[in-house]
Amino acid sequence: MSVARITEIKATSKKSFQDAIEQGVARATKTLKNVRSAWVQDQEVGIKDGKIVEYKVALKVTFVLAD
Repeated sequence: MSVARITEIKATSKKSFQDAIEQGVARATKTLKNVRSAWVQDQEVGIKDGKIVEYKVALKVTFVLAD
C-alpha cells in the first residue's frame, strides 16, 4: 500500500501560465521525491499600467511518501 501527500506550490512567470506551471513542477521535483501529478488550482495575472506583467499559478502537487 502506498500513501500520498498533496502540497501547494505557487509559481510565477513573466511569459505565460504554461511557463509558470513548468517552473512550479520543476521546482517541486527538486525537493520532493516520487512526484506523481499536479493540477492547477488557481490562475491569476498581475497587471501594471493596463498590461499583463506576470502570470501566477497555484498548483496542488501529489507525491508518494517513501516507505
